[in-house]
Amino acid sequence: MDYEYLFNKQRELDTYIEDNLESANRDNLFRKKILALQVEIGELANETRCFKFWSKKGPSEQSVILEEYVDGLHFILSVGLDKGLTYTSSPLTDNGSDQTDSFLELYRSIGAFYSEPVQETYVTLFQSFLQLGQQLGFTEDSILEAYQQKNEVNHTRQDEGY
Repeated sequence: MDYEYLFNKQRELDTYIEDNLESANRDNLFRKKILALQVEIGELANETRCFKFWSKKGPSEQSVILEEYVDGLHFILSVGLDKGLTYTSSPLTDNGSDQTDSFLELYRSIGAFYSEPVQETYVTLFQSFLQLGQQLGFTEDSILEAYQQKNEVNHTRQDEGY
C-alpha cells in the first residue's frame, strides 16, 4: 500500500478543512478526531454485525463495510499527521482473533495512542486497523480505491458546507 500517498491526500484534506474552521473550532482537534475515530469504528462494527449474537441478520454488503472502514482510515491518518507520525508497511500476522476481538483490540489501541501519542502506539494502532481490514477481506487495492473515492466525497462535502 502506498502510505506516503495516503498521508499526502489526508494532509490535503485536513488542511482544507482546518483552513476553513473558525478559531474556536480549532481547539482540541486531536481529541475530537480520536472520538470521531471511535465512532467510525463503532459504525463499522455495526455494519459487520459481528457482535450481534442476538440477531440472525447477516452483515451489510461488503461495499458498505468497506466505506465505513475507509472512514476510519481517514481519521487514523489524520491523528498521525496531528502528532507528526507516519506508518510504513509492516508484515501482519494472523493472531487467530475473531472480528469481535479485533474490534476490541482496535479500541484498546486507540485508547493507548490517545494516552501516549508516540510512534510505537501509532504503529500498533495502524496495525490493529489493518489486521481488521484483512479479516474483513479487503485488499490493499480495494482499500486504496475506496479511500480515494471517499476522499473526493469529503472534499465535495466541504465545498458544499457539510
